[in-house]
Amino acid sequence: MGRTRIHDQATAAALLDAAEAIVDTEGVEGLTVRRVAQQVGTTTRAVYSSLGSKEALLAALGMRAFDLLGMQIAALPRSEDPAADLIAAGAAGFRRWALEHPALFRVGFLHQVSVAPQVWARFGTSAQRALTTLHELIRRVEQDGGLAGRPLTAATWQFHSLCEGLAAMELRGSMPCPENDSQQIWTDALGALVAGWRLTRPKADH
Repeated sequence: MGRTRIHDQATAAALLDAAEAIVDTEGVEGLTVRRVAQQVGTTTRAVYSSLGSKEALLAALGMRAFDLLGMQIAALPRSEDPAADLIAAGAAGFRRWALEHPALFRVGFLHQVSVAPQVWARFGTSAQRALTTLHELIRRVEQDGGLAGRPLTAATWQFHSLCEGLAAMELRGSMPCPENDSQQIWTDALGALVAGWRLTRPKADH
């Protein structure tokens, strides 16, 4: 039984690797069960029995996307400077993940135009786990007085939105600078956001 499980896990991983490679080169539109089977050198039946339909493949890619992102950020070292750790989570963690897995970035964050809502809902739990990791980093900034009264949720989405936008620009080649300078753009942009939180208080609702 143990050997069968290991084989199944290895097969599923190989199928997901193939699916990610297809999305990377041809987009979600190019992903089919038959193409994945051909890439791995197996049958469509094997794909269906291991992962399921095209929708199941996309859902599995979405879960892989956020699981890898969460692990990438969680693995970064922590220091006594919550702000520096948060900036590193974006400029090193999120950026590296997006550049290493552009197909997963598209599935996870550009799903509105490529993945049906019912499919995206299937990897929502993995997305929430990754978001919780970011929440914890921003909570440290809050405890250090770095949010100046901003709600934790608002700060989290501001930081996330900036990371997503920076990644989208870099992946489509819109940053007019060498790769090493792109890293600095991330650091400067995220640093400015985090510094701005501490220096300005949010306006009260009228």
